[in-house]
Parts: sequence; C-alpha cells; structure tokens
Amino acid sequence: MKLPLKRPLAAMLAALGLCADAQEMAAVDVVTINGGRPTSLPTQIPTTIEGITAAQIEERINAFDSEDALKYFPSLNVRKRYVGDFDHAVLASRASGTGNSARSLVYADGIQLSNLLGNGATYTPRWGMVTPEEIERVDVLYGPFSAAYPGNSVGAVVDYQTRMPTQLEGHVRVAGYAQRFKQYGTRDNYYGKQGSASLGDRHGALSWWVALSRQDSDGQPIAFANKLVSSGVAGNAGVPVTGAIADRNPSARDWLILGSTSQIHTVQDHAKVKLAYDFSPVLRASYTLGWWQNDADRSVDSYLRDGAGNAVTRGDINVAGRRYTLLPSDFAPQRNELEHVMHGLSLKRHAKDMFDWELAASKYDYRKDLMRVPTVFLAAQDATGQGNVTDMAGSGWNTLAVKGIWRPNGAHTVDLGAQRDAAELRTRVFSAADWIDGSDGRHVSTFNGDTRLTSLYAQDTWRIDERWKATVGARWERWQAFGGEMSNATSGPQRFGARREQGWSPKAALSWRANDAWTLKASAGRAVRNPTAAELFQGSIVDGAIVNTDPNLKAERSWTEEFTAERITARGSLRATLFHETTRDALYSQPLTPTVSTVQNVDRIRTTGLELAQAAEDVVVRGLSVNSSLTYADSSITANDAFPASVGKRQPRVPRWRANALASWRATDRLSASAGIRYSGTQYGTLDNSDPNGFTYMGVSRFLVADVRLRYRFDRHWSAALGVDNLGNEKYWAFHPYTQRTAVAELKFDL
Repeated sequence: MKLPLKRPLAAMLAALGLCADAQEMAAVDVVTINGGRPTSLPTQIPTTIEGITAAQIEERINAFDSEDALKYFPSLNVRKRYVGDFDHAVLASRASGTGNSARSLVYADGIQLSNLLGNGATYTPRWGMVTPEEIERVDVLYGPFSAAYPGNSVGAVVDYQTRMPTQLEGHVRVAGYAQRFKQYGTRDNYYGKQGSASLGDRHGALSWWVALSRQDSDGQPIAFANKLVSSGVAGNAGVPVTGAIADRNPSARDWLILGSTSQIHTVQDHAKVKLAYDFSPVLRASYTLGWWQNDADRSVDSYLRDGAGNAVTRGDINVAGRRYTLLPSDFAPQRNELEHVMHGLSLKRHAKDMFDWELAASKYDYRKDLMRVPTVFLAAQDATGQGNVTDMAGSGWNTLAVKGIWRPNGAHTVDLGAQRDAAELRTRVFSAADWIDGSDGRHVSTFNGDTRLTSLYAQDTWRIDERWKATVGARWERWQAFGGEMSNATSGPQRFGARREQGWSPKAALSWRANDAWTLKASAGRAVRNPTAAELFQGSIVDGAIVNTDPNLKAERSWTEEFTAERITARGSLRATLFHETTRDALYSQPLTPTVSTVQNVDRIRTTGLELAQAAEDVVVRGLSVNSSLTYADSSITANDAFPASVGKRQPRVPRWRANALASWRATDRLSASAGIRYSGTQYGTLDNSDPNGFTYMGVSRFLVADVRLRYRFDRHWSAALGVDNLGNEKYWAFHPYTQRTAVAELKFDL
C-alpha cells in the first residue's frame, strides 16, 4: 500500500533505507507506507514488500484478531473460520494454500509466532499473542528473497511491530459482534464480546508497556455429523428418525447431514508486558513477556428426532429405509484447556553507522495444552464418562540469533548473522475415567520428537549508482531431527534414528530506476523447507512396527523468481509482478494404501502467475483512497510417483484467481468510512482434484465477500465504529464453513 509523502520526510526515509536518497524522494514525492516504528524487514532489498499502519487498520478494517490486519494484502488469505479461531487460521500466499502453514513465517517484534512443530491446519501461527490494539504496523515480504530467514519464508514473511511508548499513553476498547447463521438444520444467532486495556510510558532511559485483553466468543458450528447414503443397509432395522438432510459431499456422492458438531465457545485471555532500557542513545535492551489462555467448549446438536420428538445421538437409526449406526464419535463434544507463555529478549545497537548488531533470544512454551473428548455415549454433553485426553504440555520452540549490519561505505550494506531455531513436540494421549476432569489414566499413545536448524547467512546490498541496486546473499543451514519416538497402548516406545542434513540457499535481487516514476526489479531465491517433527514422527504401530510414516522424508526445495515493474507518482502507485516457483519434494499427505494416507514427497509442483497491485489517493474526491490487487496463479503438480492420479492437477487450495479492493474515505478529520471486497476463485482440497463440489461440508469453495466500516472520533479521547463483515451473507467453505453476515461495534478511549 502506498500513500503520498511530503517532501520534508524524504531525507528521513532515505536514512531508513526506504528510498534511494532524499533527492530521489523529492522528485517522486511518494513512498511505500512506513509510519511509526520502521519495519524489521530488509527494506534495502529490491523486492516486494507491502505494509499497513495502525491508523489504517483502525479506519478501514473490522479487526477482532491480529490476523484481520492481513485481509486486504495482495495474494494473501487467512483461513479464519470464526472470531477467535485459534487452531486452523492458516496463512496462504501466492503459491501456497491454506493447508501449508509451514510455508510462511509470522513474527511479532522479532519473536517467532509461526508454529513449526507441524504443517497443516492444527499448526497455525499463535495469532492470539498479538491483539489488534497493540499493533503499530504490519509488513509482509513476499517470497524467500532474504538470506536472513529460513526456508519457511518461501511463501511470505509477516512482521508485526507493536507499540512502545515515548510518553504516557493509555487505551481502553470494548467491542462486540453478532452473527445470524443458517446452514443445514442450524438456524441460530451467535454473539461475542471483547475488551482490552493498555498503558505505557517512558521514564528517562526506561520505557514500559502493559496490555490486557479478554475475548468471549460464540462461533457458528464448523463441523457436521454425516453418513454416506451408500453406507446404509437396506431394511427396516433401527429406530426410524426424521431430520436428516440430504446433501452431496465434495466428491458429489450422496450423503446425509445428521447434525452440527464443534459449535465453539471460546474464552481467551491475553496479557503482555514489554520493557525497554536505553543504555545509550544507540544501545537498547528489550524484554517481552506474553501470556495467552484459552478455554474452549465444542458442543453438538443432533438434527435427528424419533417418533416422540426426542433428539437421537446413539444406536441404530433408520432413514428412508436404510439402517445406519451412530458411533460415540459422531456426536462427541470436546473441550480445550490451553495456557501458553512467550518470552523475548534482545540487546540491539542501532546507530546506523558503520556497524550495528543485535543479540536476540525467544521461547514459546505450551505450559498447558489439553484436548478432551469422550469415547462413550453420554447422557448429556456435560456428563462424565470415559474419554481420551491429548496432552501437549512441554511442546514449544526457542530461537537464538546474532545479527549484524556492516556499512563499509555509502554504497554497501552487508547483513550477516547466525541463528539457531529449535522445536520440541510432546504429545501424550491417555484414557481417563472422567473425560472432563481426568488428569491421568491408561496410556493410549505418544508422539515425541525434536528438530533443530542452525544457520549462517550473509548478503550484500550494493547501490551501484543512483539508478542501479543489487543484492547478493546466501544462507547455509544444518538441520537435525532427533529424539523421535512413538508408542501405543500395547507397544512400548518405538524410536526413530537421528537425522542430519545441510544445504545452501542463494539469493539475488536487482533493481533499475528507469526514471522518476518507473522502477524495474528482479529477484530470485532458493528455499529449503525441512520436515517438521509432526510430519516425521506421527503415525501408527502395527504388530510392534511403525507404519504409515516416513522418517526419511526429504526437504521441500523451492526456486522462486519474480520480476516487477512499478510506477510511483504523487497520486499513487501501480505494480505488476510476474512470479514463478518450482518446488521439488513438496510435503503433502497422500494415499499410501487405498484406505491409509500419510505425509509423502510430491516430486514437483510448478506455479506461474501475475500479481497486480494498485494504490491511489484523492480518487474523484479529496480523502478517498483506493487499494486493490488481482492475482493469477497457475499452480499444478507436474510429477508425483507416489500418486500418479495427481499429475497435471492443480495444487490444493491455490485458486487461479484472487482479488481484493478496499476504498477508504476520510470525509473529515473525525469521520471515515471504508468498503472492501475479497474474491477467491475455484479451489480443490485434494491432490487429484476429486472434490469438485466446494459448496458443502469438507469442500473448498470460491467466494466473493464484502465488508464495510464506519468510524467516528468524537474528540481526542473517544471514538466509535460500526461495521459489517460478509455484507452479502455469502456462504463459503474451506472444509469448514466461514462466518456469515456479522455486525460489529466498538467503542474506544485513548488517553
């Protein structure tokens, strides 16, 4: 996103590395947005970076969760199913779908939020560790073009910068939403509320920030009990029931929808403490403590009724002359109890002279992480009974980095560093006599394993002259996997052998400023995305041997290139980017046998596309800005010996067409309004594209969604906003249903 910039700021932006020099900025009078604290992304590299500020989020977006800030970025999509979605909100990028969580990186103030314990819907970034109110700006680097990031950056790197006060400031916000949801046999209203407060100040060399928030959210049902019609046995056996809804599954096979499951009520608490101490004007120590707690209840509702009108959730039933058997898992409620803690510590020299450096460490800890589900029929959803408890306490990750920026002269900026990223997966499942409160019980299974990535990198950005800039860099990585073990109820620990791999990832970029308006850029980079612990060490044991898992999975290896032409004028900008990516040994779950699937390497996936992004100010009337983007991506599987039926088919969850547009009007200094649309084309959820029916449970559909927002500032302290997400009440799916029309309201006080 881009906005006009006044000439007096040109020299400052040149010093930050956001433009060539002050003379150049004075000529074109426009730059990429970079209000507030500068991004930590490598803006000196001539490649694609987009950003949004806190003020723009507040004026334009109905933001209940931190990932909402990404709604209108080009080519990005977050699979957020409901307000407070904590375990499936995967970030998709140009050539990666919403099932590939390990192909992007998310940071907040340099602390890793990406959950690289696994890859997929249940290993999403820990968005809850950042609230919308504490965001100062968000920036996105597209593609693996910086040597400072590991191969998980192949899709995108998202950088959240949060507030750090320079004087006394405080904020209080209350907000609520209401959704009317209609799907299958569910007709109901769902509500949520949110409150937050923050306070910060600076006293001499010490600055501090404290933020608290609570979110109480009722989401719509996101799963539905079902039976294939073909699985029924013809005859009169079973209890005759009504209420089953005839539908077709993603493969267009007839099935019955029997009721809703996973209607999620979440209560999430968040606390953040940030401290910074300036030992000198150029040397700062910072510490961040984040705490997040979530209690989630997933309830069920059967549509089935017997002859007396009673709800039916168990036993043999008869629908239209066919018998079906309901299992305990068909209408099983579920409960989650989570408490996660995050630490970040850094010491940074930022003089912007010949040499700057930073020491940084972070730790993310699953202090408590329980999922409870009954394994027997219950008299009521809150009744006690036998169940399984999945305990992931002890899981988490930690990082350690030493970074330097060397400026030997005015022409060169050299980034170099060493990093160590470690992840620990701990998963224990036990059977408890009381599924709700049981703290231990009979052992069911265990999945453990560790991964570690040790990296060295260096890259040099060389301003050849006033028109030419080049970046050349490389990253060396040594990946290790160890401590892998698996067990079940009848077999002791089965251990995996340790592994060690290493490799190089070269990077390069070049830009040419043709004239005051036009700039051409070209970037290329290799990314190595190593298998996660969950991909390596989860499977099954049969007759004392490990099956349906491959401890010798290869790393994904991607080559990504982009070529950009960008025009910047005083009224806005226009960017066209051609991109291409070839990924070998992509990691996907695919059939091992006709009935069993596991993670295997897909030999080759190719993606070629075009991304157009536009931003303009004072369009038609003063104060009206328009930002829009259009992305075309032809992403297909070109080789896959493990699953030949997938060759020639489109990569799952990467649509050919994506587009969005956001119009924002600042009518007065107090009143602003925005309206936006988001579009995504036809998608598939399977490697062989055997799921053409996207508009059903478990399907992946196209969508066109509109959002509106109106904000008014009463005075310098008080402001309020009203908005509607999904204004047209679109019903769309990404395996689960997204929210339908939702009205939001908020009231905010700024000290």
